[in-house]
Formats: sequence, C-alpha cells, structure tokens
Amino acid sequence: MVRKIVKYPDPVLEKPGEPVTEFDDELQKLVDDMFESMYAAKGIGLAAPQIGLSRRLTVIDLSVKERPEDKIVLVNPEIIHKAGKQYEEEGCLSLPEIREKVSRAAKVKVRAQDVKGEWFEVEGEELLARAFQHEIDHLDGILFFRRVSALKRDLILRQIRKMQKAGEW
Repeated sequence: MVRKIVKYPDPVLEKPGEPVTEFDDELQKLVDDMFESMYAAKGIGLAAPQIGLSRRLTVIDLSVKERPEDKIVLVNPEIIHKAGKQYEEEGCLSLPEIREKVSRAAKVKVRAQDVKGEWFEVEGEELLARAFQHEIDHLDGILFFRRVSALKRDLILRQIRKMQKAGEW
C-alpha cells in the first residue's frame, strides 16, 4: 500500500524516532509499504517519520527497483564509523522541489537490525553513504536543510513559506 509522504513542517519530521521493538509480520508489511511508497514517489530512501510514524526504520534502494538485491532495510540504525568528505546536492521527499548542497562523510559504516531483529553491519561510499546519513538524520529528527549555512537555511524556509502562501506546498 502506498502511504502518504508527510511534508515539512509536520512535527513528526523533527522528532527523534522511537526504537523498533517488535519484529513481526506487521513490521514486514510496513517495510513493504515503505518500499512501495518510496518507489511511487521516485525516491531512493524513505524513513518511517516521512510517512508519519515516529519509528527508527528506513528503507533504501539506489537502483530504484531495478535490482531487488540492492534493497536495504535498516531497523534501529546507528552510524559507527565515518571517513572522508563529500559535498553534493541533496533533495528530500518531505521537502519537494528543495535541493541544496550538503557536506557529508564520503564513507560510513552502519550497524542496524534487519526485519527479523538480527544485527548486522553495512558499509557505504559516496551516494550510498549519503543516503545512509540522510535517512538516519530523519530518524534523529534532523532534516537536510539543518545541515546547511544559516543563510541558505533561511532562503529555503522563505521559499517554503512562499509556496505555502501560493497553495503549492
């Protein structure tokens, strides 16, 4: 089932997600819905807060459905190692039409649980590292525009207010 993606300034987006404690069929259904919702929105990552659920769960697929083996599910993830730097443009399904360059680590290692509750570690470089960091930020209640300069952040917030006034948000 495709779920509605919430947009900023919905309060759930700026609140840290609750840890997932139940690893059952309901969680698997939620993960399936999240992939379906992400694909429908043409995204490469989606965090539970983006569908209005304050839970530490995210899905990522850089292949955008092309290679099912590339699907990644991170339950209760944490970044345990960062290295290098990259400065690239990011967008967000909860901030449509907003794009800005963000500084991130070039390589990260993440520790997380799978849908069965088993712990694992996964590494990512470049775009995958960026996706890990972006999605885990969502789980911590941090939107990507909070990682840019105050001036750029103000411009983004002004742009959002302008779109809200025009009924385009």
